[in-house]
Amino acid sequence: MTVGHTHDAERGAILAALRPVVEGIAATFGPVCEVVLHDYRRPEHSVVAVAGSVTGRAVGGAMSEIGMRVLARGDEAADELNYITRTRTGKLLKSSTMPLRDSAGAVFGALCVNVDVTAVNQVHALLGTLAGLGDGTAEAPVTTFGNDIDSVVDALLDAHRIGPDRPWGGLDRAQRLDLFRSLDEHGVFAVRRAVEQVAGRLGISRASAYSYLSQARTATDPTPAGGPA
Repeated sequence: MTVGHTHDAERGAILAALRPVVEGIAATFGPVCEVVLHDYRRPEHSVVAVAGSVTGRAVGGAMSEIGMRVLARGDEAADELNYITRTRTGKLLKSSTMPLRDSAGAVFGALCVNVDVTAVNQVHALLGTLAGLGDGTAEAPVTTFGNDIDSVVDALLDAHRIGPDRPWGGLDRAQRLDLFRSLDEHGVFAVRRAVEQVAGRLGISRASAYSYLSQARTATDPTPAGGPA
C-alpha cells in the first residue's frame, strides 16, 4: 500500500471515529447547538456528518467561507475558537472550527461547533439597557452557511462589492489584482470550477481570470534570496 493510500485510509478512520462525537456534542448542548464534520478532500461536498440544525446544513453540503479560509491556510491552519459570527437570517452564533490532521500533520478536514446565542445576546442587551450600560456589542460579521458551494463563492464576491455600482471595468489593474489576491487568500480557488464562476460573475474570460490569479500569486511570493530587491 502506498503512503497516499495509507493516509487516505487513516483520514477515513478518523472521520468515522468522529461521527458519534458529532452526535454526542449536539445532544449534550441541545437544540441551540449544531456540530458539523468536514472532509476537505471534497470542498464542494465537504459535510460528511451533521447534528443539529442551527445553519440548516446537510450531509453532502459545502463548506462556508470559514472553511475556505482554513483550506487556504493548509497545514498552517490553527484552531479558531469561540468566534462570533452571524447567519444571513440574523442568527448570532458562537462558533469554533478545529482542523483535523493525519499522522503526517496534514490538514484534511475540520470539526465545527455552532451555538445559537441569539436569545442570550438579546437578554444581555436588555439587562444592559435596564442597568444603563447601553449596547456595547459590535456587529458580528455575516457568514454564508449553504449546502451549495456556488452560493458561498457568490457571497465572497458580494462582500467585495463587485457589481453594478462597482463594475469590473471600473477597477484599475492594482484593484483587480487585489481582488484576486483576496479571493485566493479566502480559499475560493481551492474549489473546483471557482475560476469559471468568478470569471462569469466578472464578465471576463476564463483565460483572463487564470491570468489575474497567476499575477496575484506571483505578486505575493516573497523575493528569493539573492534576487532583486
